[in-house]
Amino acid sequence: MKTVLHKASTRGFFDHGWLKTHHTFSFADYYDPERVHFGALRVLNDDRVAPGTGFGLHPHSNMEIVTIPLSGALTHGDSMGHSETIGHGMIQVMSAGRGLRHSEMNKDLNRNAELLQIWVIPDREHVEPRYENAVIADLLRKNRIATIVEPYPGNGRIPWIYQQAWFSIGKLEKGTELVYPFHSDKSFGTYIFVLSGDIEAAGIELSERDGLGVSETQEIPLRAVTDAQILLIEVPDIR
Repeated sequence: MKTVLHKASTRGFFDHGWLKTHHTFSFADYYDPERVHFGALRVLNDDRVAPGTGFGLHPHSNMEIVTIPLSGALTHGDSMGHSETIGHGMIQVMSAGRGLRHSEMNKDLNRNAELLQIWVIPDREHVEPRYENAVIADLLRKNRIATIVEPYPGNGRIPWIYQQAWFSIGKLEKGTELVYPFHSDKSFGTYIFVLSGDIEAAGIELSERDGLGVSETQEIPLRAVTDAQILLIEVPDIR
């Protein structure tokens, strides 16, 4: 088993006034040659958007983009004609493919919107752009790990992306011990991101917003040191 630890305090941080953002991997003006990606996982940004502001219309291509609101709400618009508002307990997935433009705005004038913006390098390029969102709150169970994103073509119950990757969330009570089994023996590894609380993963203690990449194994032992919630992203390597 091989691990790479990214403590929360070591992430890139920028305060743009309207946006406070932490970058786990190299992004925009933050560059660390040791932290460019973890397999096909390219971006994991932890964003806080001020009231009445947001990301204006901007382009993407050939990337799978997953947005997970943690609090507040975001109003999504795109060049495909979608206009949707998503909040905590939901997830948004886009395949940028051959190119699209989108915006993500916090229209609440009194409350921040907090979200994770995650990019995965796809297994194919120049596909037809696509968008979907889904309620995931009903999938989550205490002391279980629930899959919330799966590979194309999916099973019709949860969102999918053009990559052999799985996103999962675990809600764990203090003292809970379980094992996360990889979905595929071809996976490069699984990246664990602690949303809240403290856990031990692969024998390493992690606190809120710490990240741990685990590879060269097919399962990861987990133990909740406190009540905790974690995000797990299992990805292949990039070719």
